[in-house]
Amino acid sequence: MVKVFNCWFSWRSVVGVLFDFSFLIVSLIIALMWVNSGLPVNLAQVILFAAMFAIVMVAINLFLGFYRRKTSASPSNRRARAVLSLYLAIPVAYVLYALLPVTTINRDLVHLSAMSAVFGMLVTRIGATQQPTTKMLRRRILVFGSGLQAIAVKQALENSDPAAQIIGFYPGSNEDHPEVAPDMLLSRSQSLTDTARNLKVDEIVVALSERRGGSMPLRELLDCKLQGIRVLDLASHFEQTLGQIRLDSLYAGWLIFGDGFGQGIVRTAIKRLFDIVCASILIALALPMMMLAAILIVLEDGFPLLYRQQRVGLNGRLFNVIKFRSMRRDAEKDGKPIWAQAQDNRVTRVGNIIRKLRIDELPQLFSVLKGDMSLVGPRPERPFFVDQLTKEIPFYAVRHSVKPGVTGWAQVRYHYGATVEDSAEKLQYDLYYVKNHSLFLDIVVLFETIGVVLTGKGAH
Repeated sequence: MVKVFNCWFSWRSVVGVLFDFSFLIVSLIIALMWVNSGLPVNLAQVILFAAMFAIVMVAINLFLGFYRRKTSASPSNRRARAVLSLYLAIPVAYVLYALLPVTTINRDLVHLSAMSAVFGMLVTRIGATQQPTTKMLRRRILVFGSGLQAIAVKQALENSDPAAQIIGFYPGSNEDHPEVAPDMLLSRSQSLTDTARNLKVDEIVVALSERRGGSMPLRELLDCKLQGIRVLDLASHFEQTLGQIRLDSLYAGWLIFGDGFGQGIVRTAIKRLFDIVCASILIALALPMMMLAAILIVLEDGFPLLYRQQRVGLNGRLFNVIKFRSMRRDAEKDGKPIWAQAQDNRVTRVGNIIRKLRIDELPQLFSVLKGDMSLVGPRPERPFFVDQLTKEIPFYAVRHSVKPGVTGWAQVRYHYGATVEDSAEKLQYDLYYVKNHSLFLDIVVLFETIGVVLTGKGAH
């Protein structure tokens, strides 16, 4: 794993982005220089056009999911996304050409070269997703532990990181009843340090189910680290691998003494400026859609058009969230708060559509301009549920150390939640965001939100 702008990514994803970016630039330059041999070519203009084109195309590929750590998409689905990327590249090339003063290069030649570069990049990208991870990018991991937590590490790696190769499980001194398969269990006849060295291990994940009674060989783990082997505790492993901070491996000391949780003045000012600019642009673009939604809501179920609901925001302060009304007017006629459910029969026909497309959330952009919310952050909950969840879920109040968001890391990583258990799962992603939030992570969340909106995934 590698940390980029305070956000964890797999090496495979980073290498894919760098390769595509370089491939597009080099291919465009070579094509134009070769075909236009003997003719005047402004190399500076070509490089500028190629760089801007590569940045936009990498963003499109990110949006289409080409750089995900592990994807379950079928070959036909990947080919369909490649065709869509190619179609999107055509208007991008025309727009960039119109914006740049490229006067010494033939227009058709530029577009043909750009499309050829994109086609070559997409063929390479599809081929890369079907090939096994190269040995150079593969990480040899030893799990120190053989209990249920070690099994959780194995499942997490198998589901999220195809570059991870578990070499084996080294049992702790107090683990008498291993849960892992016998063929994956390593012998304790050698020390942990010698075992890691002999197996050429790149990383050790400490997943002991029992740490009392001297079961943690600190000296051996230190020796491993001094030999260049990465040593991770369970909380750090899940943070880097799954993009979440697992509650079952979390303790207060890790939160207090670890890095992250930066709430500086500069970060706050940049986030606020980003929110104002982006919210203003989104309101201008979404205004026709909002007007259409308002008309349809009134035609189906009359007024009120909007509904206001008290939510818990930054530092526990209460504010009113505003949404388009998607439920019947008597949705909570007895006055008792009720969790929204999948296939909720209180939702109107128009409400079902605007929920799937997230149109009901658009009025919250005005709350962003007001300063009650941010574009990206943990979703705000009602005080009734916050009181309940704070009592039942440890560290739940930590999510209120940043402004709530219209969208968030938990929303793009986890399906819609309507129970205490779902809230606990989503909190693990919220904690990751609170610990690692940055402008770059906000941009990543916004890109992934577009994908969630277009697919309707997780909408209820």
